[in-house]
Amino acid sequence: MTSIALLLAMSAATSPPPEKITVASYYFGNYHPGDPRNEISKGHGWSEWELVKAAKPRFPGHHQPNLPLWGFTDESDPTVMAKKIAAAADHGIDAFIFDWYYYDDGPFLDRPIDNGFLRAKNNRRLKFAFMWANHDWLDIHPYRKGAPQKLLYPGRVSPATFERVGDHLIKDYFRRPNYWKIDGKPYFSFYELTKLLENFGSIEATRAALDRLRAKAVAAGLPGLHLNAVVWGQPILPGEGKPADTAKLIKDLGFDSVTSYVWIHHVSLPEQQTDYDVVRDGYMKYWETAEHEFGVPYFPNVTMGWDSSPRADQRDEFGNFGYPFMNTIGGNTPERFRTALEMTKTRLLAQKYGPRVLNINCWNEWTEGSYLEPDTVHGMKYLEAIRSVFRPGRVRKAALAHFEK
Repeated sequence: MTSIALLLAMSAATSPPPEKITVASYYFGNYHPGDPRNEISKGHGWSEWELVKAAKPRFPGHHQPNLPLWGFTDESDPTVMAKKIAAAADHGIDAFIFDWYYYDDGPFLDRPIDNGFLRAKNNRRLKFAFMWANHDWLDIHPYRKGAPQKLLYPGRVSPATFERVGDHLIKDYFRRPNYWKIDGKPYFSFYELTKLLENFGSIEATRAALDRLRAKAVAAGLPGLHLNAVVWGQPILPGEGKPADTAKLIKDLGFDSVTSYVWIHHVSLPEQQTDYDVVRDGYMKYWETAEHEFGVPYFPNVTMGWDSSPRADQRDEFGNFGYPFMNTIGGNTPERFRTALEMTKTRLLAQKYGPRVLNINCWNEWTEGSYLEPDTVHGMKYLEAIRSVFRPGRVRKAALAHFEK
């Protein structure tokens, strides 16, 4: 063993293990053919890969298209999903939080979960959980500037649908051994609180529905539910709404934690390519407020990037006209992403109380420019950044193997 390898080994033996931080990544499942709703609205075989393929540079210094190193794969194929699971687990990700859709007439984008993830032979390597993406689904894939916004599926559901959803979640997902749980309780998140309130018409009725959902989980043998709310200061998608007093609503509805989906829910993008570190620092200031504002644990977010231009019709002038025609994040290199992860880790470990959780946007938001999956420019470097920060032992092991050759 060389002297350098010896020092690495001594460091591994004497350094105390870091306190556990759960690293979760959002997963957006619109990259597979055959979804019944997409077949109706977009045609046979369509997936959001079509927007990725069609993307082009829209202004000087703009890099498009961003192309997947693994190709335009079908995420509903369990062998494809197994590759994603292995890459995530090998690089320090503990859980996928799937953007989960369910409307009055049934589910949407569920095939990557049911056919892909749950049938992948290695799915026990990764936890999974759901964020109910209960926003309006508009026809914006792609969107023509100035065109009327066509609502395809309303995010609001009836109380009867909400009860069916609860039964479905508990029966088919929450009791699975690899469903992500906090203190034994399945984690379930709501994206849009205003739509949740619209389901029932009042805070009191909404709280009663959430209490019934918790009671159903207990009746099914679970110790309860960990209900999480996504919060933001400024809407992004058309039709999104912000509650008048989010902190009071969190308390009144009895949520167990709050989190964020993406940095730009809290930080504006004043430039066509706003510098990544500027957005990062703005979000860090927001975090200082969020960890005291809500009265429950706040789970921070680290965002890889932002560029929604692939969802803007490529024939139209591009500018800051409203989603998806909007400013972007620039300079989001793997090195800067790693620095953001390190800053987040340091602040989480400084917290006196747990649970220590962070989420990342996103595993595969290719058409919003925020993805961890390898591309043809950076390869695996964003995933390697996660591993170097949150699983340094694996990096150390690789270094030892190199020096011992």
